[in-house]
Amino acid sequence: MTALTNSLATLPKRQPLAFLIFAAALWLGLYQLLLPLSEAAVAALPVARDSHLGGALQFFIYDTPKVLMLLTGVVFVMGMVNSYFTPERTRALLAGRSEGVANVMAASLGIVTPFCSCSAVPLFIGFVQAGVPLGVTFSFLISAPMVNEVALTLLFGLFGWQVALLYLGLGLSVAIVAGWTIGRLKMEAHLEDWVRDMPKTSAQFEDGGMTLADRLDGGFAAVRQIVGKVWPYILAGIAIGAGIHGYVPQDFMASFMGKDAWWSVPLAVLMGVPMYTNAAGIIPIVQALLAKGAALGTVLAFMMSVIALSLPEMIILRKVLKLRLIATFVGVVASGILIVGFVFNAVL
Repeated sequence: MTALTNSLATLPKRQPLAFLIFAAALWLGLYQLLLPLSEAAVAALPVARDSHLGGALQFFIYDTPKVLMLLTGVVFVMGMVNSYFTPERTRALLAGRSEGVANVMAASLGIVTPFCSCSAVPLFIGFVQAGVPLGVTFSFLISAPMVNEVALTLLFGLFGWQVALLYLGLGLSVAIVAGWTIGRLKMEAHLEDWVRDMPKTSAQFEDGGMTLADRLDGGFAAVRQIVGKVWPYILAGIAIGAGIHGYVPQDFMASFMGKDAWWSVPLAVLMGVPMYTNAAGIIPIVQALLAKGAALGTVLAFMMSVIALSLPEMIILRKVLKLRLIATFVGVVASGILIVGFVFNAVL
């Protein structure tokens, strides 16, 4: 038994390709079992399946392993992909580029680059030192947390490719246009003085010639770092979503966040800003809101504001930005999110 355990533990190093195939097959097999297992678990409990509590429990028991499995799988794969897109390489790709095309590149790179609110300041400083234009830097800072691989994969797994593709297009559009607008306003004077006075550095990177086994290690490290950090938010989000799913009447949610309430989109944005969570934590809540009759545009606006305009990130960015630039950033991004919400409520 010990020999078998040791053999499996060393498989990623000895046979990385065989490990990937085995892990993918195991993941797919377990994923297919989630729905029947959740129904069986609820059936074994002393509650009626069609009751409020039964519906909430089924939602929680099914969505918790589903979201965690989706998150673990995509974080592992993107941890491998991210070994090609280090922050140093990203700075080198964007340094010296003119605005416009560079905004598109920056927003696109944000999808595959590891980022969280705690790394906003060092990333921002590194970009400024490398000579990346301010508007291009903001396109990256908006895109990276909002249109990342976790959000897209969970949206795909829970809602299908149409909603995931819609969110990708909307998020990139907001990041590109907001960054370009901030760049046109020429607000470099509103960086904190110590940031503006920092010496410029050349943006270089070295390709270390990593092997597939090394990239697997990057995937494992990403799972430990990201999943290990966000799982409490996931459980909290699923618990809130389960409560909404089981207990909130559909008519109430439709009247509160439906298409007919014109004020629902700005209210959703205002509600989202003070919240502190990420895509993995907010998407289960989005799933429950949509199931209860909330409009897609309103829900997308709420989700985008939570991820892109969180108050904690603004507090962190205050270390490097003056208040006028922070207010401009919030105003431009919020305007883009509002347009997204209103347009999709009108069209869909």
